Amino acid sequence: MKKIVSMMVMVAVMAFGVLAFTQVASAEEKCTGAITKIEMSTDAASATVTVKDNKTEKDIVVIVNDPETLDKFKDHRINEGDEIKMKYENSDGKNVSKYFRKTAGC
Repeated sequence: MKKIVSMMVMVAVMAFGVLAFTQVASAEEKCTGAITKIEMSTDAASATVTVKDNKTEKDIVVIVNDPETLDKFKDHRINEGDEIKMKYENSDGKNVSKYFRKTAGC
């Protein structure tokens, strides 16, 4: 009887671990596509970028906060029409960039 109970507990713990891992892994999204719009904030501390996803053909709006990418927007190393590869997470109903690079490098 002890073996059955301990097996059931072990299976439940493993199932919970898999479920938790799946939720963490699905929190980050990936996208490759062309930039259709870049809007810098008034204080230049962030930018709202619209990217047309190559796979789904849908527009994805993402907030970019990292200083390196913002500098690339300012000095036009990344422009509208450029193809980029990005990773982002949905935080409080907004997509926030975690990785944002040109596919050709930059």
